Amino acid sequence: MIGKSKACLIAIGAAVTLTFLLGPYGCAPEKPQRVKTVTIGDNEIDPEIWGKAYPEEYELWKMTEKPEPAGKSKYKRGFDADHITYDKLSEYPYMALLFNGWGFGVEYNEPKGHANMLRDQLEVDASRIKAGGVCLSCKTPYAAGLQKEMGKDYYSLDYKDVMAKIPEKNRQLGVACIDCHDNKDMTLKISRGFTLGAAMKDMGVDQSKLTRQEMRSAVCAQCHVTYNIPKDKDMKSVGLFFPWQNGKWGDISIEGIIQKIQSDDANREWKQTVTGFKLGFIRHPEFELFSKKSVHWKAGAACADCHMPYTKSGVFKVSDHRVMSPLKNDMKACMQCHTETAEWLKQQVIEIQDRTVSIQIRSGYATATTAKLFEAVHKAKAEGKTIDEELYKKAKQYYEQAFYRSLFIGAENSIGFHNPTEAMRVLGDATAFATKAEAYLRQILTKAGVDVPLRVDLEMAKYLEGRGTKKLPDDKSVEFKDPSGVQDMF
Repeated sequence: MIGKSKACLIAIGAAVTLTFLLGPYGCAPEKPQRVKTVTIGDNEIDPEIWGKAYPEEYELWKMTEKPEPAGKSKYKRGFDADHITYDKLSEYPYMALLFNGWGFGVEYNEPKGHANMLRDQLEVDASRIKAGGVCLSCKTPYAAGLQKEMGKDYYSLDYKDVMAKIPEKNRQLGVACIDCHDNKDMTLKISRGFTLGAAMKDMGVDQSKLTRQEMRSAVCAQCHVTYNIPKDKDMKSVGLFFPWQNGKWGDISIEGIIQKIQSDDANREWKQTVTGFKLGFIRHPEFELFSKKSVHWKAGAACADCHMPYTKSGVFKVSDHRVMSPLKNDMKACMQCHTETAEWLKQQVIEIQDRTVSIQIRSGYATATTAKLFEAVHKAKAEGKTIDEELYKKAKQYYEQAFYRSLFIGAENSIGFHNPTEAMRVLGDATAFATKAEAYLRQILTKAGVDVPLRVDLEMAKYLEGRGTKKLPDDKSVEFKDPSGVQDMF
């Protein structure tokens, strides 16, 4: 008769042996393994080649060419089945006044997604691409190679001359696999050393020490950021940089960006028609707003967590390469962390965006009103009237502070959601600066003997119609009506 302890040992041994023998052939499902049919060569740009090794991600990426679900986002309609182009200048008419004098005042459209990055540029009014080849820097995966090959000519040559160096097959190819991934192991990488890499170096950031979560935002920060294109004396583009020199990782402020723009006249890229001032510009600063100590940034979330959540593709769990707003993906990304219903979460987003738009419109019209008062001051001076130069200098300083702040949030594509607290702060300051500038300008005009009306006529139709080469038909005219009633306040 076998003792209890010995019997127990025999039973355990049998169980271990059975487990070993069954191994992967037992009832437990084996984790699916990818079968890679190709090796991706160094500097291989064509996504079709990458797609042979990673078909699930490739097919999801290809879906960015298709129309997005309609009606799910209140403010970012983007690309729907009707292929409608949404004109921001018509939606926010004060922008047409403030941007008049260069390309953004001619045509400024809502983007249609990653697959259409280059197509949007090719279809835009010709005056929008006068900055030259530099405009391709965020739009094509060939940008880094072209910049390295061409040197200063990459910035100064005409857009079409630089575009011609891209293989014809890929002249409409937007962001591709190589922009974000290493070809050998698909790890994330920064492909644009001449922009983001240089900006990180300026801030003392060691790329090799970024966490995986930080990298999942950094690859997006190669393009979803503001940038400046310095000009020479002939207003030819001579470079490209991110104005982050006065910031640090996780704290890039609008104040620091403005300070950098104003530090060198070469950073003033264009001349504003209504005021005659040379100004810089701010483009889509999503990363700057999000990383400025927002709730989600401090919680450790990355851009990919919200815009590329994990999804099932066949038997694999992959990051969703359709890259879309959580609103257009039924809030699935949000529900990874939040326990509320999709509808409740959607309403929270919309309420934040509603508040942002309300304050944005107010700050925009306040700034536009100030710009028109500068126009009146310049007219008075041209007529020989005496202008208080000290007051004028102060008004100009305040005006620029208002302009850049209003522009910062207006250009940021989350409508404030990436950082509601910071968005409200920036827009509130924009309105305050514009109001101070207006007060000084009214004093100047009054002292000069000019009667200033209580409500300044912004002459919106003047700035909205006849823009660029895409003229309105002769039998049509623009009649601006402000549905919000906000303009009546200024």
